[in-house]
Amino acid sequence: MRDWQVKRRERTRHLIELGGLVIKAGLVDLTDDDRAALYGAFLTIADRLRGDERANALALWKRKGKRAFEAEQGGG
Repeated sequence: MRDWQVKRRERTRHLIELGGLVIKAGLVDLTDDDRAALYGAFLTIADRLRGDERANALALWKRKGKRAFEAEQGGG
């Protein structure tokens, strides 16, 4: 397989995994699959990450995400 094909497959897998997280978090259902609302929410998150509270926000979200993954796997 050519290098560009491998990179394309890796990118596609990455995008699918990110989309899965959007669904797993319940955002699709909570917004009635409103793409503008989802995009607006992501822009709000991006604004927060550009601000002074970046480190705190990332730490909070990371802890919450790890706990959710662990609970899902039966570890919590």
